[in-house]
Formats: sequence, C-alpha cells, structure tokens
Amino acid sequence: MTTILRKIAESTLFQVSITLVILFAGFLVGVETYPALAQRHASLLHMLDRLVLAIFTLEVVIKMGAEGRRPLNYFKDGWNTFDFIIVAACFLPFSGQAITVLRLLRLLRVLKLVRALPKLQILVSALLKSIPSMGYVTLLLVMLFYVYAVAAVFLFGTNDPLHFSNLENAMLSLFRVVTLEDWTDIMYINMYGCDQYGYGAESLAACVAPSAAPLLSPFFFVSFVLIGTMVIMNLFVGVIMSGMDEAQAEAAREREEELRRKGELPSVGDEFIELEKQLEELQAAVQNVHRRITDQRASLVSIPPRAS
Repeated sequence: MTTILRKIAESTLFQVSITLVILFAGFLVGVETYPALAQRHASLLHMLDRLVLAIFTLEVVIKMGAEGRRPLNYFKDGWNTFDFIIVAACFLPFSGQAITVLRLLRLLRVLKLVRALPKLQILVSALLKSIPSMGYVTLLLVMLFYVYAVAAVFLFGTNDPLHFSNLENAMLSLFRVVTLEDWTDIMYINMYGCDQYGYGAESLAACVAPSAAPLLSPFFFVSFVLIGTMVIMNLFVGVIMSGMDEAQAEAAREREEELRRKGELPSVGDEFIELEKQLEELQAAVQNVHRRITDQRASLVSIPPRAS
C-alpha cells in the first residue's frame, strides 16, 4: 500500500492535477468578490468549495501514507507543513463575522501554487534565505533616511513645512522621493521657495518663511536619489541574487538525494565500482596495445637482411 501511495504522490499526473485544483480554488475565491454572483450561485459555490477541500485533504492523506510507518516524516518538509496548516485551518468552525477569516484562509490556497511549481519554490526559498542579509541592508537604508531626514528638517523646515516640518514628516517625504513619485516637485519647492513654486492657494498660508536654495536643494535631493534608489536598491538585488544561487544549489542537492533514494542515481560505492571497472578495461587495452607493439618489433627483428 505504501508503495502504491508513493507512486501516486510522485507521479506527474497527480502533481498536475493538484496544480489545476489550486488554480480552480483561486478562481472560486475570485468569484466570491462579486456579491450578486456569489449569492445567486451560493449552493454551487459551497459544493465546489467542499470538493476542493476534500481533494486537498486527500492530497495530505496520500502524501502522509506514502511515508509508510513514519507518517510524521511528512512534516519534515516545510512546504508540506504549510499545506497542512492551510487545509486544517479550513476545518475550523467559523460563523458570523469570522466568515471573513475563512475567506482569507481560502485565499491562502492560491499560495499552494508555490509548492506545486518548483521554480516558484526556488524563488520563495531565495527570498527567505535573503532575509538575514536584507535586514542589514534595510538597517543601512533606515540610517540613510534618518540622516537625510534630520538634515532636511534643519535645511528646509522653515521654507517647506508641509514636507519637512518634523522628523516623521520628513522621513515620509523622503520615502516619496526615493520612490521617484513627483520627487522633483519637492526639490523645486526648496530651489525656488514655497512662495514661488508648489504651494497653491489652499496651502499658501503655511508658507510663512520662504527661502530659496538654488544650489543646496538639487545637491541634497539628487544625492539622496542616487544613494537611496541606485545604490541601496542594487544592494537588495545583489542580496536576492545571492540567495537565488544558494536556493538553486540546495534544490539541486535535494533533487540528487531524491534520485538516490529512488535508486535512479548511483551511490558513491556504485560510482567507485564503476570507476574500477573502467580502470581495469583501460589497463587491459593498454596491455593489448603494448603486446601488439612487442610482437611487431619481434617480427621486424626476425626478418633476414637482403643480399646486396
């Protein structure tokens, strides 16, 4: 029985079927965002949702049964644990306002697609592996924001109180700058003064002390954009790429171990035996060539010389 369940769990047809069911589950959740359509076909949607849940439950049972006498080995894989939590949570009793939680749990079924597609799984693994390094890059970015925000309050707080009146307002404005969302407007306000640019009739009352900084403002904001957008973001990309390499190497190792466990990949001992066999064949071939050369030399020596 265990062998049959293992063959089912590892078959391509089973994996493709589960992937299609995940896509169908995502479609059902999308239909529920249209209240009129959901109410009109409430019974049908409920029946289909029960069917999807039954299929996902059957998937868990098959994979646990494929582990034989150690079904808890199913939870050694983090993705299996993730699938089990999603399925188990859908069996919890929800009613009234808590039905929204159930809908959100149904939405999480779409994330099972990550488990079904190995390439997506590698991407998610790369992001998870990048989190520690991304934390240091984020810390560097926060320090950059803090330094520039404090400087902006001192330099532009009186001229541009809408954006740099205090520290938190300045950090929010700098976040707008680093996302390149109309960041030039903020730069021009401080280049020409709030009385000349940016402050309309509704906000002109806040412009009580206009002062232009035609050189300092471009240097300040352009340097922040270059450092925050070009340098820091490239650091994030580099960290993620490094995590991608680690995730791909780990996936290759897991694939090799799986093939070896199935017997489709020779073990280290089998490889040594195969190498010894090839070495013996090579030695036999060398001896054969050496014997032929020796025989040819002997035949040349035995030929009598011609009479002159």
